[in-house]
Amino acid sequence: MFQGWKSYSCFYSAEYCQLFLKSHYQTFNIENPEQKSYGNSYAFLYYLEHGQIYYEQAEKSPLILKPILLFYGLVHLIKACILTIDPFYPETTAVLAHGVSTRKRKKQNYQFFQDEVKFQKNGLFPFMSERMFHIKHLEGEKVIMEDLLQLIPELDELFFRLEGKKTFTKILTDGEKFIIPEEVLDQYHMTANRFKEFITSKFERPIDFSSEGLTFTMDAQALKGTSPIKYHLEDGCHSLPTRKSNWLHFPELLIHYLILYNLSMIARYETEWWSDLTKTMPNKDFPFIQSFLEITLRKGPFLIYQYLMG
Repeated sequence: MFQGWKSYSCFYSAEYCQLFLKSHYQTFNIENPEQKSYGNSYAFLYYLEHGQIYYEQAEKSPLILKPILLFYGLVHLIKACILTIDPFYPETTAVLAHGVSTRKRKKQNYQFFQDEVKFQKNGLFPFMSERMFHIKHLEGEKVIMEDLLQLIPELDELFFRLEGKKTFTKILTDGEKFIIPEEVLDQYHMTANRFKEFITSKFERPIDFSSEGLTFTMDAQALKGTSPIKYHLEDGCHSLPTRKSNWLHFPELLIHYLILYNLSMIARYETEWWSDLTKTMPNKDFPFIQSFLEITLRKGPFLIYQYLMG
């Protein structure tokens, strides 16, 4: 059970970090696991410690600073995750860039919902996508903020209140069984068999649908990689997006990274627009940004912990 930063307490021991990394390196058949885990234990510990400090400062800071602190907090936590699978990180300076880009100058009548980020060939984003989640060939693709925000389950109620649409359907559980309500067939415009094929193809690990209804079983690891099912941290339940999109299978950690990257760039370089937004609250951009920042403050460390303990 995740208990916020309290769950990270075990990592503030270099001795424990060394054993933790050694176990991972042995699992991945990395040479000299003892030596490499010893050499990386303090880097791993400090990545986590610095990440926690950024998050704690973000919680206390005014809204205009939160995206910058949260983004760099998440970056530090991600680097700790990478060290568990790649003892040589960072091997080159190419992996140190952000790995995504956004328009430098915002157009007139700019709306955050329609802003986009573009995936680059090198940098942290493509590196973690491939090494942590086995997602390749993203270079040159673009995604808009609205599509990403619709994949954050904790924003479902806000979408319903402001736009009158549900973005997630709650998945029911019965012991080890997961039950998807049949209303999703209308949302996806699919027959039951076609829906089962479609959803199964979005998982990195196999899931097993029963012959009747939309009931399936899966091991816990199936949710850790690429999966359309997201965990609603506030409600303590799993849920499924109500619409198909190219990003349906995207791990939520990548989604938080992309939104925070864009917000941090806006907070740093689009001072006039950012100040106007936070002071005048002219449209739906503000409630979604404010709510997302409150959500990611808790969800980011949860997603990282889930990955580390997976």
